[in-house]
Amino acid sequence: MAISVHNLFQERKYPFIFALSVLLFCVIFLLFTNTIQYPLFLYPDTQSRPLVSAPISVSDSSSSPPSVQQSFNLPNPVTPFVPPPPPSENKDVGSLRNNVITTTTSTSVDVGFEWKLCRDPEAVDYIPCLDNYKAIKALQSRRHMEHRERHCPNPSPRCLSPLPKGYKMPVSWPKSRDMIWYDNVPHSKLVEYKKDQNWVRKSGDYFVFPGGGTQFKQGVDNYIKFIKKTLPLIKWGEHVRVILDVGCGVASFGGALLDKNVITMSFAPKDEHEAQIQFALERGIPAILSVIGTQKLTFPDNAFDLLHCARCRVHWDADGGKPLLELNRILRPGGFFVWSATPVYRKDQTHQNKWNAMVNLTNSLCWKVVAKTLSDSTRIGIVIFQKPVSHSCYENRKEKNPPICDNENRKNNSWYVPLSSCISPLPVDSMGNLFSWPQPWPKRLKSEPISLSTEQDAVQEFYKDTKHWSGLVSNIYLKGLSIQWSSVRNVMDMNAGYGGFGAALIDQPVWVMNVVPIDMPDTLSIIYDRGLVGVYHDWCESFNTYPRTYDLLHSSYLLGNLTQRCDMVEIVVEIDRILRPGGYLLVQDTTDTVNKLKPILESLHWSLTLHQNQFLVGKKGFWRPSS
Repeated sequence: MAISVHNLFQERKYPFIFALSVLLFCVIFLLFTNTIQYPLFLYPDTQSRPLVSAPISVSDSSSSPPSVQQSFNLPNPVTPFVPPPPPSENKDVGSLRNNVITTTTSTSVDVGFEWKLCRDPEAVDYIPCLDNYKAIKALQSRRHMEHRERHCPNPSPRCLSPLPKGYKMPVSWPKSRDMIWYDNVPHSKLVEYKKDQNWVRKSGDYFVFPGGGTQFKQGVDNYIKFIKKTLPLIKWGEHVRVILDVGCGVASFGGALLDKNVITMSFAPKDEHEAQIQFALERGIPAILSVIGTQKLTFPDNAFDLLHCARCRVHWDADGGKPLLELNRILRPGGFFVWSATPVYRKDQTHQNKWNAMVNLTNSLCWKVVAKTLSDSTRIGIVIFQKPVSHSCYENRKEKNPPICDNENRKNNSWYVPLSSCISPLPVDSMGNLFSWPQPWPKRLKSEPISLSTEQDAVQEFYKDTKHWSGLVSNIYLKGLSIQWSSVRNVMDMNAGYGGFGAALIDQPVWVMNVVPIDMPDTLSIIYDRGLVGVYHDWCESFNTYPRTYDLLHSSYLLGNLTQRCDMVEIVVEIDRILRPGGYLLVQDTTDTVNKLKPILESLHWSLTLHQNQFLVGKKGFWRPSS
């Protein structure tokens, strides 16, 4: 035996045997460890666990808040996520230099998706349900703006909108209200078309917004003062909080009112004026693409405190007065309609005929003129109508035309519903009492909404929901997540409920588009009662906005239920379309839903982070497929 061992050393076979033994030991160890979960010491930060090769920075877990589930008793808690392998050293993603987004090669994620850019010449501004030219071409009529309404393609597109050439990170708020990058919305038609009215000007690399408008000859600030002087009862930001600006142009009216604690939903169609709503959203002002055509607006009844139209080019008496009847539906009892248009103050026969038609129509709706005046300096006039607060006028009309709508079994949802030719009845509570005006702002934000059911359980649920979101947002969303809130201005809550998420963000320099999905309980009236804005929507279809218009999308227990009706990939394509590069998707959902969502976002080269095993934060990169 001694001789054999000696021979092994002499023939130098020992190093080989030793190396073979070590290798065998490693193989056995790896086979054993592969049958168990990754040890916790690989991920000491239990608040945030990176999921892809380009993680975003998070705070140290030693200073993290307590568990959300323990603090706020969240429903449907997300089960713990099994940590993936440690991220690769290669962290090549879209880089940002000199405030210009450039795209570099990103680590490929092979999950079966082969992304392609949308090919249409207008793909940079592609809005699937408004740019379905095949459906628009097949329309039999365009008399009532049918071609500006929604015509969604089937199946939904899966291509990605390209970035405009030279696209830059948006100008931050509040500077963006007055100037934006030209390359981000490279449409100069309005500059030329409205050059004498100071809507927008091009200055070097920027578009600037002087605050002018067709009716704002001395600027929008003076115009707003003129309205207040005409009717002091309006009380901007106290009595009047929520406004709809019809045919808003570049939304300078709504932008100027933000300083007065007034939030304005600005809307206009996608039309020959080119990118009005895109300008508004790039500026950081609430806005949506819409038109008063053949269908109801996607707002609830009795929502707005004030409606505004400054030369909005809507023929209110057309089709038996249906456009004005629609305004009456969404205007709160006792609310105001401010109309600034040439029939108000020009005396030629053509304009007087239009004025007389408007007077007859408003009288039939029981609207009364509470103010009418002409500016001495601009020679532009306004008239202010007020909606009634009692049924007495309706009952005393000599001619019951238009009739009062039959509200039996009527839902408040206005998604793909034809315009009515009847007057929406004034709202009453379960006891038959007419609704009162909401409390003055800001008390109305957290007080019991007037449209909320008077049942004790409903009231308790509302206050519980408000408390829940207040704590969750202040303790977790603003402090414990990997979101740079200083870069966030335009926010969307994809499943808004009572609007608690938006209410909790009220002191932040953001605004929130509260979306109530059509297959969820209808809570949109409550959201407006609180002094917030929102719309109905079906997330199996495209949203009425331009690409790259939101900084943060929030989804709380929406996607899991939604995928029972539509495809997750198509939902993510729409999320990617409307989110700006560098923007965030914040998802709270079940583990199964997060597992389905994660590989799709990875294939788009998004950075993902899971927080407290419950909140998935995705940050959209600047990657686009090469073809």
